[in-house]
Amino acid sequence: MSYEAGSRECRSLIEAKESLINVIESLRGLEDTDHIQKQLLDLYNDLESMHEKRREQENE
Repeated sequence: MSYEAGSRECRSLIEAKESLINVIESLRGLEDTDHIQKQLLDLYNDLESMHEKRREQENE
């Protein structure tokens, strides 16, 4: 990974996002998982927002 975590919280958020990406990719091609993939993507976006806020705090 090219991004170096600035804090333990950032590292945890990065790992959680990576895990969600892996799950979403695992579900691709499986029937009747579109709704699950959307929910996982929504969670990913929530984590991304949290991560962005954390990065802004650390850069202040």
